Amino acid sequence: MHNNHNLALVTPSEAPSEKTPLAPNAPSHWHAYLTLGFQKTARGTVLKTCDHKGPLYVQKPFYPEGPETAHVYLLHPPGGLVSGDRLTITANLAENTHVLITTPGAGRVYRAREDKTLQYQITQLNVPKDSVMEWLPQEAILYPNAHTRLENQINLASNAKFIGWEVTCFGLPANNESFANGHAEQGFEIRQDGRLKVRERLIIDDQSRDIFQAKAGLANKPINGLMIAGPFDRTDNNDELMDTLRDHCTKHVSLCSATLVDEYIIVRSLHDDSEHMKRLFTQCWRAIRPALIGKEACEPRIWAT
Repeated sequence: MHNNHNLALVTPSEAPSEKTPLAPNAPSHWHAYLTLGFQKTARGTVLKTCDHKGPLYVQKPFYPEGPETAHVYLLHPPGGLVSGDRLTITANLAENTHVLITTPGAGRVYRAREDKTLQYQITQLNVPKDSVMEWLPQEAILYPNAHTRLENQINLASNAKFIGWEVTCFGLPANNESFANGHAEQGFEIRQDGRLKVRERLIIDDQSRDIFQAKAGLANKPINGLMIAGPFDRTDNNDELMDTLRDHCTKHVSLCSATLVDEYIIVRSLHDDSEHMKRLFTQCWRAIRPALIGKEACEPRIWAT
C-alpha cells in the first residue's frame, strides 16, 4: 500500500482563471483553485485573504469556541469531480493561528469518461510555528470506474500541530456497486521543517485490485479511514492517551487500530459504513485534541445538520 513516487504539484499560478477552453462539443471540466490566508489580529484568527477561481470557495469563518479558532466550511457546489477536473486547495496559516476546516457534505468522484481523463484534487496546508491546523472533511465517495488522484500535503514548522483524517468509500456499497473497475491513487504526506515524517500511499488499479480481498489490505471492507495527529513530544508519557484510543477501537464494530509512530498518532479503520467510521474518528479526535493542543473538542455546527 506504500509507494514513494513523487508527484508534481499544481500551484494556483498554474490554474487558469476560468473554465478551461475546449473544442466544440467537448465535455466541460474545471481547473479550479482556492487559496486561503489566515492571520492573527486583535480579533483573533481571521481569514485575511481568499483567492479562488472556479467552483471552490468558503463562507465567512465561524467562531463557536471563541475568536482564537476559526472554523471554515469548504464549499464545492458541483459536489464532485468529473473527468478532467483539477482542484487545488491551499491554506496558508500565519504564526499563532488556529484553523479548523471541514466540509458540509461528502465529496464525490464520479465515473470517468471513456477516455479516463484524470480527476485530480490536491490539498496543501502550510502551518508555521505556534499554529494549529485541523483538516476534518466529510467522506470522499469514489464511484465505480472513477479515475482519480487525491493528494494531501501538510507542511509543518517544528512546533506546529496538525490533526487530520480522510475517510474514503470505494464504490457505492448501498447500491451493491463495488470498485471493481476504476483507478484510485491517494497520498497523505506530512513534512516537518522540510523533513518527511509521514507518507501514506494507496494505489488501486487492475494490477492491485486484489487488495480489496487481502487480509493485509482492505479485507473486503469498502470504507477505508486514516487519521493522523501530531507531532507529540517524545519525552511525554502518552500511554494514557493511547490506551483511550485503543479502547475506542476495541469497542468499535470495525477493523481499527491506533499506533504511535515516532511523534505521530495514526488511527486506521476499515468498515462497511462511513457514518460509523466518522463516529469513531470523532471519538478519537475528542481524546487527542486536549492532549495535543490543550483545547477540548468543539464540533463544527455543520456536523449536526
